Amino acid sequence: MDTPLNQHAPVNQGASTTQPTLLPRNVAALASGALDRFPILAIQGARRVGKSTLATMLVADRPHVIASLDDEEQATLARQDPRGFLAQRGNATLVIDEVQRVPELILAVKHEVDRSGDLGNFILTGSSNITSSRRIPDSLAGRAITIRLGGLSQGEMAGVREDFVTCACRGFDEAAAESSWTREDYVDAVAAGGYPELRRLDGQWRALWADSYLDRLTSRDILDAGGNVAAPRVRAILGLVAANQAGELVKARLAAAADISERSVTTCLEALRSLHVTSAIPPWTANLTKRQIGRPKALVTDSGLATHLAGVEIDLLKRELGRTTLGPFMEGFVMAELLKQRTWSSTRWDLAHFRDRNGLEVDGVIQLADGRIILLEIKATQTYRSEHFAAMKSLQASLGDRLVAGVVLTLSDHSYRYADKLWGLPISALWAPTSP
Repeated sequence: MDTPLNQHAPVNQGASTTQPTLLPRNVAALASGALDRFPILAIQGARRVGKSTLATMLVADRPHVIASLDDEEQATLARQDPRGFLAQRGNATLVIDEVQRVPELILAVKHEVDRSGDLGNFILTGSSNITSSRRIPDSLAGRAITIRLGGLSQGEMAGVREDFVTCACRGFDEAAAESSWTREDYVDAVAAGGYPELRRLDGQWRALWADSYLDRLTSRDILDAGGNVAAPRVRAILGLVAANQAGELVKARLAAAADISERSVTTCLEALRSLHVTSAIPPWTANLTKRQIGRPKALVTDSGLATHLAGVEIDLLKRELGRTTLGPFMEGFVMAELLKQRTWSSTRWDLAHFRDRNGLEVDGVIQLADGRIILLEIKATQTYRSEHFAAMKSLQASLGDRLVAGVVLTLSDHSYRYADKLWGLPISALWAPTSP
């Protein structure tokens, strides 16, 4: 069955002074279903991606109480009298915002859930991994369902539910895969990122917001995540990850460049991942060759923050013909969009990358729950070339029937069928609409 890939027009990325419209989140249906079936729904994601807004939308039609632990009075009450703090919910759903600020509250939440036996008791939001952090006294295993919320996806900005992996499993329609996106549109999307506030700004206002955000993140939030590293060094590590966006992670190089120990680099990176500011793409270790390399790739999750940290001139990215600068940021952008989609995808899958010591390399390896594989290459070019498909064609012989598709994603405005199961598609095919 072929799936149309009609592309929506690019979103206007310019600055706006009007009050923003709240956009529906594609994960909302999953989150609402979890709230009806489990006592605790945990929504995790970086600060300012819309966790509180989503939680408020989820409880709009049910009795609820909302308490933010960013409010010092509420945080003090939670520390001094946890059960009294939870009692304010009555029989309603209690939304506790930024729960990682008072980790000792988790045990009281656990006790209340076990006592009441009700469903939909709590929505916990957190800017760090609230159910896995060592600072949290209980994992809430068996009681909490965790949903990760990223910044706005390109589909959410366009009002569509995108699910690229499910599309790939159904098959592509060559004639329908056309895109109105230009190189300039893609650069604008990369620079805007997915933070609802950041994407509405440009120029100096975007830079000012990003600097203020990073200052708070590196001086305060990093401590909540257990990263006991000085703020300038955290900022330095972030900058180094951004400068090597979507590149393989070599901790020794980061340590040397930031002039800190490898142990401190590890602590810093773990905290940044806990805060959902960076992401790791693990190596794919299927035994297709005997000399695979096992390093993860690292990226600053939001492409807007990544370009800001790296000091990239956006106008230069639009004019650049050599593609060497845009390529890594485009790869990071694509990986981040896929990670967002995985949350609500109708198909279960994991994302990795592949490289062996002989130079065989594939940017993305999507492995489905049944073991089938989708291979991805991301190229910041408008032209499909045979060498773009070479690595995937080499792996195709080893994968056999396990290969669903090999896809080269480019800045082109049309699709290209290179060979059996090997396709070239516009990057905007990632956010084609799919059925709910």
